[in-house]
Amino acid sequence: MCVNGNRAGWHNGCMDLELALAFCRALPGATEDIKWESNLVFSVAAKMFAVTGVDGAADGISFKVERERFLELTDRPGIIPAPYLARAQWVRIVDLRKVGDAEAAALLRRSYELVAARLSKKIQRELGLHHALPGDPPSSAAR
Repeated sequence: MCVNGNRAGWHNGCMDLELALAFCRALPGATEDIKWESNLVFSVAAKMFAVTGVDGAADGISFKVERERFLELTDRPGIIPAPYLARAQWVRIVDLRKVGDAEAAALLRRSYELVAARLSKKIQRELGLHHALPGDPPSSAAR
């Protein structure tokens, strides 16, 4: 695991897993819970968008990507198809030195957006997500 030393905030050298987890926690409507005894799961409306290990078992992080990016990302060193979830286009970063914080944040945000976009419009509105998702046309009138 990468160590950020005494520097606070985002850096580009390698992914700070604690910072990535804080980023996931801050996304609108995001919840976290422990599943399968040792996995910390981040979800939006009970739909997973990121998974990592609990405490000492956190040796990487898995998340959903677009179909078009799956092969591109898994061809890179340090990123593999996510065990059990690869068929749904999930990848796992196993070497945190291979991904910088800014890229990790962008990938995690996109995973969240991909999952949230599949929620019903009603749930998106209830969570305050409807206007925040890319690809959603702005509503022309308030309902």
